[in-house]
Amino acid sequence: MKRRQLLVNEVKCKSILNKSGIPVIDYAINPYYGCAHKCQYCYAVFMKKFTGHTEPWGDFVDAKINAPEVLERQLKRLKKPSRISFGTVCDPYQPLELKYKITRECLEKLLIYRHKLSILTKSTIVVRDIDILQKLHKIKVSFTITVVDDRVRRIFEPHAPSAEKRFKGMRTLSHAGISTSVFVAPVLPYFTDSDDTLNEIFRYSRLCNAQYVMFDTLNPYPKVWRNMKRLIKAQFPALQEQYDYYYSNRKMYTVRLRRRIAEIAKKHKMECKIVF
Repeated sequence: MKRRQLLVNEVKCKSILNKSGIPVIDYAINPYYGCAHKCQYCYAVFMKKFTGHTEPWGDFVDAKINAPEVLERQLKRLKKPSRISFGTVCDPYQPLELKYKITRECLEKLLIYRHKLSILTKSTIVVRDIDILQKLHKIKVSFTITVVDDRVRRIFEPHAPSAEKRFKGMRTLSHAGISTSVFVAPVLPYFTDSDDTLNEIFRYSRLCNAQYVMFDTLNPYPKVWRNMKRLIKAQFPALQEQYDYYYSNRKMYTVRLRRRIAEIAKKHKMECKIVF
C-alpha cells in the first residue's frame, strides 16, 4: 500500500471562538484547518478557499498552535453562558490531536466557566480526555456514524476509525458519566438507509447508552456531489442510477426516510432527532 503524504503546518489564528450559523450553537471552536480523515462526502471542503492550500481536501492539516491562548482571551469577553461546539468544520480529535493536544488545552481553558459544550467527532482519541470532560459544567460528545460496514467505510472515510471503535469509545464515555449521542450524517443512499442498517445503528446506540440518535441527509453541494459521483462510478457502478434518482427526487426520498427512521426509533424505544 502506498504510504500517505499528509502536509502538516503550524499556524497562528487571530480568533478561535467564532460565531456559529447553526441555530442551536452560539459559537464554534475548530482547532485545526482541514481534516486528515479525508471523508469523501465532507461538506467542509468549502473551507479550503480560506487556507491558501492547493492540495486536495483531506491531504493537509493546519494546526492552530496558539488556539488555547486566544480562546482564553476571548472567553473573558463573553458576557453570559453560551452554547459552544467543537468540530463544526474539522474533527477536533483527528490523529494530530495526539501530538498537539490543542483540543485538550482548549477544554482546560473552559473548566472555570459554565458554558454548554458539545463535541462532534469520529475519533476515539476523545477518550483520552475523560479526566477533563468529567469536570466540565455541561458537555455532550456526539460520535458521527456514517456507515457500519467497515469495507465501505474504508472507501468513504479512508482514514477514520471504524464504527465499531467509535461505539466502543462512546460506551467508555457513557460509563464514565459523560453524555453521548450518535449523529448519522450524512445518510448515504443504499449504504446507510436500509432497515437492517438503521436497526443496527439504533441497537448499538442503545447498548452504548447514547441519549439519542440524530440524522441528516447527504447535501449535494456541487463539489461534494461531483466527488461522490466520481466515487460511486469507480467503486459502485451499479448504484449510479440510484444516486441519480436521489439527486432528482430528494424531497420524496427524505419524506419516506423520515417515516422509516421514526418507526425504527419507536421500536427501539430511543429518541431520534431528524434535522432534514
